[in-house]
Amino acid sequence: MLGEAHDFSAASAQRRIAVLPPQLANQIAAGEVVERPASIVKELIENALDAGATQIEIRIEQGGSTLIEVSDNGSGIHPDDLPLALLRHATSKIHSAEQLAAIETLGFRGEALASIAAISRLSLASSQRDDGVGLEVWLERDTAPQVKPVAQPRGTRVVVRDLFYNVPARRKFLKTISTEFSHIEEVIRRVALFHFEVGFRLSHQNQVRLDLPVADEGRARLQRVKKILGHAFADSALWFEAETLTGKIAGWLGHPAQARGQADQQYLYVNGRVVRDRTVSHALRMAYDGVLHGHKHPSFLLFLTVAPDQVDVNVHPTKHEVRFVAGREIHEFVRHHVRQALAQLQQPAAPVELSAALSAALPEMLPVSATLAQPTQQDRLALSVSDTETDVAHPVSAKPWSYPMQPRAAQSSADHVRSGVAAYLSGLREPNVREDVPPAPAVEYPLGFALAQLHGVYILAQNQTGLIMVDMHAAHERILLEQLKQSWQQAAWHSQQLLVPLAVEVTHRQAERVSQMQLVLQQLGLDIDQAGEQQVLLRAVPALLAKGDLSTLVQALLSSVPDSDEADLLTQARDRILSTMACHGAVRANRALSLAEMNSLLRQMEQTEFAGQCNHGRPTWRAFPLAQLDKLFARGD
Repeated sequence: MLGEAHDFSAASAQRRIAVLPPQLANQIAAGEVVERPASIVKELIENALDAGATQIEIRIEQGGSTLIEVSDNGSGIHPDDLPLALLRHATSKIHSAEQLAAIETLGFRGEALASIAAISRLSLASSQRDDGVGLEVWLERDTAPQVKPVAQPRGTRVVVRDLFYNVPARRKFLKTISTEFSHIEEVIRRVALFHFEVGFRLSHQNQVRLDLPVADEGRARLQRVKKILGHAFADSALWFEAETLTGKIAGWLGHPAQARGQADQQYLYVNGRVVRDRTVSHALRMAYDGVLHGHKHPSFLLFLTVAPDQVDVNVHPTKHEVRFVAGREIHEFVRHHVRQALAQLQQPAAPVELSAALSAALPEMLPVSATLAQPTQQDRLALSVSDTETDVAHPVSAKPWSYPMQPRAAQSSADHVRSGVAAYLSGLREPNVREDVPPAPAVEYPLGFALAQLHGVYILAQNQTGLIMVDMHAAHERILLEQLKQSWQQAAWHSQQLLVPLAVEVTHRQAERVSQMQLVLQQLGLDIDQAGEQQVLLRAVPALLAKGDLSTLVQALLSSVPDSDEADLLTQARDRILSTMACHGAVRANRALSLAEMNSLLRQMEQTEFAGQCNHGRPTWRAFPLAQLDKLFARGD
């Protein structure tokens, strides 16, 4: 025991607290600041932006392992301050605790240059003069900063050579040249998508890889977004902005139809800093809930602005994360306004390839299975009513509906549309089918007027700009979901008693759950009783779903409703439950619809939020503009 105690004392004597040498301390700090070459590029660009640069040039060799050079035309560094620039905790960004609590600059720690210099051969040249003369400062091991005059235009140039030359253990973790350069490119993209007032030029191995001129007005900004994020995003994304006491949010929301398999096109900026934030990310997922197909991820480019003292940007060494003082308010602010903006998005026109596929399929399908809806006098009366009044049994949102297509000048749907589409269809009809499809009324609607029902699944309609195809089940499903949500929010469930109770075969577990879930079922407007070990009786349903597939609806609900009847759990699962109800309550495929019924569905779609996607994120309709149809049939050639 004495021997062990003596050994412990000896070990303790060797572990006395000591101040680390500056070089070693800087190398340790570099481990937090410099993850890879891209980390250095990020720090240097942020310094350039803080200096007011309007043009930044980045030159890279070997993926950044041998050379990183960042030059800017910013305000430069005062000659007397230049030797301090490479010292740790030396900064011009903050001078008090109050400023630390309300950061308004990108760089502020005063660690970046010192940390980078500790693991590379770094030199910095800067000038605040217009005569092309400046000073250059560099560090040599265990010596004070060295300064000398050098040719340098107004601004700053930082050159970083031989990264990790003195830390070989870190150097071996670098990836391939192409991988490291791809990370640098992404850093430039992220910065350029916010700082439109700055031009960026990136070269690698003496080849220009990215050249982004200043984009200080709307059209140029959209061109930069298109160049970085692609045409698919820029051509279909929706610009929106909203402001309250909580803050301001603006940016581009990607169309749900352009959602991606991975979350690689999501850019969020908080007070100009690109970040990852769980609060905002969760709010965005909730906003997109119900309009994405499968496990897709939305694309977005969003700028969130809040008071500097309401966000902490000093929670992570790399400054990639933030923390909001009022996180709950920020979450609801983002969710509400993004969701509201998404309601304006609708499906874009179908691509030419899809149009070509349609043109190839129509000759095969139409003669056999197209149901050309023939209006009766009763249908015409019903249509005239549905054009001016909302069916009281099917309330719809009063929010106006935004449609992206622009009408063709000097062409009317009564002439050009009928000659291009109806004439083509008439040549495919069977001899015994009447051809008195009514002319389109004078009033035009975005989704036009029904022409036919295809395969009992799709509605064919014509509007001012061309042909519209609607998946009637998917469209009705979305309409029902939004109506159910409104009824839920307004506590305005209207149950309808069935003339004869419906017996539904269920599993033993589902039958047992009926008695446990009575309160929940009542809240959903359902009257269900257990009638046996594997049977229940349905006596009443919400009026909106009275014509749906009730047996399947009951089975699905008894499997999806939370076990607890607590209101908060029911609310959390609300959208999933209502989506299930809408899916099984919607009109099914192969159900023949009259002309009036098809037009009524189109009118309700035009007044329903998120009508462009069903509850599972699939498109509900597609547009085929006349210009594409004319091209496919070589009209005008």
